[in-house]
Amino acid sequence: MITHDGEVDMSEQTLSHTTTTDAGSVPDTAVLEQMYRLMVTTTLADKRSTEEAKAGRLQAAFYPVRGMEAVCAAIGAALTPQDRLVSTYRNLGDALAKGVTLRSIMAELYGRVDGTSKGKGGPMHLHDTAVGFIATTGIVGSGLPIAVGLALANQLDGSGAATVVTFGDAATSIGAYHEAMNFAALWKLPIVFVCQNNQWGEHTPIAEYAPSVELAKRAAAYSIHAERVDGFDPLATLHAIETAVERARRNEGPTFLECVTYRLTGHSGTADFSYVPRNELEAAMKRDPAPTFRSWLIDQGLTTGERIDELDREAEAYVADAFQFAENSPLPGEDELFTDVFADDTWVRSVK
Repeated sequence: MITHDGEVDMSEQTLSHTTTTDAGSVPDTAVLEQMYRLMVTTTLADKRSTEEAKAGRLQAAFYPVRGMEAVCAAIGAALTPQDRLVSTYRNLGDALAKGVTLRSIMAELYGRVDGTSKGKGGPMHLHDTAVGFIATTGIVGSGLPIAVGLALANQLDGSGAATVVTFGDAATSIGAYHEAMNFAALWKLPIVFVCQNNQWGEHTPIAEYAPSVELAKRAAAYSIHAERVDGFDPLATLHAIETAVERARRNEGPTFLECVTYRLTGHSGTADFSYVPRNELEAAMKRDPAPTFRSWLIDQGLTTGERIDELDREAEAYVADAFQFAENSPLPGEDELFTDVFADDTWVRSVK
């Protein structure tokens, strides 16, 4: 939790669903395993990407998602293929959650033709419209107005689909955030704003750039339903996102969810993070999402250690395969230099 003076105290936090979630509200085993698989896959792929970036083999700016795995898993379990997701440059877990293949993600990180953007977008520009992963952006907060436009389209066409947009805590200080929130509230759009509050705006702790560290309270000023949730708790987060998505489907307007986590690594894959208070980082690491959820699943008798080990091996193989695929994928050729850069004027001529 964030104390009144802005410091973080996680020593007393636990998985809230171990005490507050009754048996009837726990998803079935298949969903729980899906969530765990996504969390551990994200952790492993994140670790490997960071290692590759530090070694110089991955020559791109990679932004780790460590600490946010539970939020990503909850998003993946809550959304349908028809729903749309807009993410940030810290997007690995979000992309996996929406169904983008790890092979295409890694190929894009390496700038290869089999990547999500044919190797020309890089880590900050993943997208796969086939699965509803519409866009990621390298500009803080810029995904919010894009998501609002998608939500307006959903409202106008009556599709019943919801739009979810993820962003970090620092994005709540950007003008585009306030414009998007105001527009969504005014038009009662079917959108869920998911703030992945990892408590750091690059190298600045939240208490040093936000007079109120409880971002849900700031969001409520727009007359939007706003809620603060433990972002280390995958089931509490899943319940909050599912409820928000259902509100969107019923045309009851937008929801703002502040999912409180903690960044377990540096701002980028190669960044020094010695400035992070050691006691805060150690306390947060004790709640490392994937290992914590693993222990809880076994302790609650929802699965066995043998089954979890099997899921771990599957994730390890999946990650190894994706990196090998990316390394074997060719680089874009010169013939791709201007493709997707300039608009085709065929349509313009056809309507004249």
